[in-house]
Amino acid sequence: MHRSQVAIIGGGLVGASLALALQAGARARGWKIVLIEPFAPGDSFQPSYDARSSALSFGSRQIYERLGLWPSISQRAEPILQIHVSDRGRFGAARLAALEEGVPALGYVVENAWLGRCLWQALDRDVVSWHCPAEVVGMQALEGGYRLTLDDETQLDCDLAVLADGGRSGLREQLGIGVRRRAYGQSALIANVSPLEAHRGQAFERFTDEGPMALLPLPENRCALIWSRPGNDAERLARLDERRFLDELQETFGYRLGAFQQVGARHLYPLELVEAEEQVRSSLVVLGNAAHSLHPIAGQGYNLSLRDAQALAEGLLASDKAIGDIATLQGYLQRQRQDQQLTVGFSDQVTRLFSTAEPLLATGRNLGLLGLDLLPPAKRWFARQAMGLGTRPD
Repeated sequence: MHRSQVAIIGGGLVGASLALALQAGARARGWKIVLIEPFAPGDSFQPSYDARSSALSFGSRQIYERLGLWPSISQRAEPILQIHVSDRGRFGAARLAALEEGVPALGYVVENAWLGRCLWQALDRDVVSWHCPAEVVGMQALEGGYRLTLDDETQLDCDLAVLADGGRSGLREQLGIGVRRRAYGQSALIANVSPLEAHRGQAFERFTDEGPMALLPLPENRCALIWSRPGNDAERLARLDERRFLDELQETFGYRLGAFQQVGARHLYPLELVEAEEQVRSSLVVLGNAAHSLHPIAGQGYNLSLRDAQALAEGLLASDKAIGDIATLQGYLQRQRQDQQLTVGFSDQVTRLFSTAEPLLATGRNLGLLGLDLLPPAKRWFARQAMGLGTRPD
């Protein structure tokens, strides 16, 4: 029976990033890593107007630089040079600028297909092997590891299983790992749009009484739209014809980028905060959206998962104990706990504060935005959160 030191269940962006972070150390130690993924990764990249994208913080750029991947990612990474935060119908606003923070960009927006291609091409097949397309349908705890049963009845043994199969992880439930949920009563409408004027690297976060909206810069002067609305209203927006949809978007967003010219395919995702009640067991780690799924408006979810993956790799490679040793895994989680709590709390509080029509709270958030723009220490704290540097020293 085939045995590997690490089995990563889920070969998406988080799972592949973990494999890359482990790769050099694994090669030196003679470890074998297996990635198990239901959907075959694409070897070629085809630009698409409707491509889904991720916002990478400046901290995530630094991680990918250390892994040697940033030169390839940067070829199609659109820099966020400024972030404009506003509250619809009120005067408060805050502006963050990369120049003021002394960085080349506050973050970057990268198409998922491009990021995936860069990751998959960087993996050394002598160290990292694929089972794809394949799905793990059963996990059995063994002494010092797990036995994985695939959907073709193949069985694999591993010293450490990493569950990175997404927020709707069936294996998490099968293993009896509970979750804490907080529904936001909203759905996110995701689409790409084209404005008349050049976005010039500007990102916008606009808060309304019905829910927050973000517009992020993409290559070819497209923008990635994340529009959170109550479920029924989000469904209504998704069904509108293009012209009526763009009219409603224009009314909510305004004309900071001129008139919107085009919208691509629209997708809806119900929004809730999901946190796994356990992230580590002996020989087991829960990672990525399987560990914590956040509201997308603050753009923190993938960046937190990437920091988790990097910290896990560092902890495993620094340990001289068995790779699935519970003390090693608990040490990783303890080191990441502050980052996770701060990031989850920041995302959750911002979402709830800026999704209410309650007059006192609305007035308070408006004054908060105004104060944020006027008080350098508060502005710097907010900027460090946006850049994924909130728990790291200067």
